[in-house]
Amino acid sequence: METIYFAGGCFWGMEHLYRRLPGVTAVTAGYANGSGPEAANYAAVCTGTTGFRETVRVDYDPEAIPPKQLLFAFFAVIDPETPNRQGMDFGTQYQTGVYWTTPEQKATVRRIFDLEAAALPCFEVESGPIRCFYPAEEFHQRYLERNPGGYCHISRRKMDALARCPVQVYDRPAKELLQAWMDAN
Repeated sequence: METIYFAGGCFWGMEHLYRRLPGVTAVTAGYANGSGPEAANYAAVCTGTTGFRETVRVDYDPEAIPPKQLLFAFFAVIDPETPNRQGMDFGTQYQTGVYWTTPEQKATVRRIFDLEAAALPCFEVESGPIRCFYPAEEFHQRYLERNPGGYCHISRRKMDALARCPVQVYDRPAKELLQAWMDAN
C-alpha cells in the first residue's frame, strides 16, 4: 500500500471521487502542509492565514491502480490555471496541489505535471513532498455520501466516467483523454 495527497479544491468532491476508483483502499479529507496542528481545523483554515490546503489522503494499491491513474483523475476535474480557487470556492485553502510520499511518486508527478503544463499558457498547481496532514472534522468525512445533493465542483458525470475509465497511455492532457473516452463509451 502507498499514500499520496491531492488538494483539488473542496475536499468533499475529491474524497467522493477517489473513493470510487478501483484500487483505492481509503480516503481521508483533511488539511495539508500548513502551520501546525493547532490551526488544523475548518474555522482556522478558512481564515486564509494557516497555509493549509483542503486535501485528501489517498491510500491505494499500486498494483491495482498506478499513480498515473490517480493523477489522471485529478487533472480531469481541476482547473489548473486558477490559483486559490476551484468552482465557486475561493481562498488559499482551495489551492490545487499534489504531495508525494515516495521518490517514484515524485518522478510520476513531475512527468505528468510537465505534460499537463505544456498544454496551458498558465499552470498554477503546487507539488512537493507532504510535510504534514491532519484529518478534517468528522462532519467533513464522507460528506457527499451522507448529503448526496450537497455542493460539489466536480460533475457527477465526470465522477461516473472516471470510476470506469482506464488510462492505458497518458500522453496528452487528462481532460482531452477523458472526453475522448466519454465520447466513445
